Amino acid sequence: MTANKRSIKSDLKKVDAYKGKPSDYDDAPELTKAQLASAVRKRGRPPISGEPKSQVTLRLDADVLSSYRALGDGWQSRINADLRKARKLG
Repeated sequence: MTANKRSIKSDLKKVDAYKGKPSDYDDAPELTKAQLASAVRKRGRPPISGEPKSQVTLRLDADVLSSYRALGDGWQSRINADLRKARKLG
């Protein structure tokens, strides 16, 4: 686990442990039934391009996976690029 992930987990533990007091919410307006009814929960981020990628589960050899992960952020995009080259998809 990277230091950044450890830091995030410890920050989340602090957030979970925080017990809010009613005075913490004094300045927050109360939501109406209409607002609650129209609330939409969006999951994930919107696609960057007009052609969104599909999420799949893929089994790879451990050495292949570790070699890509060792390249750092963007390793999944590198796998995608290498597969495109191998399949001559441009």
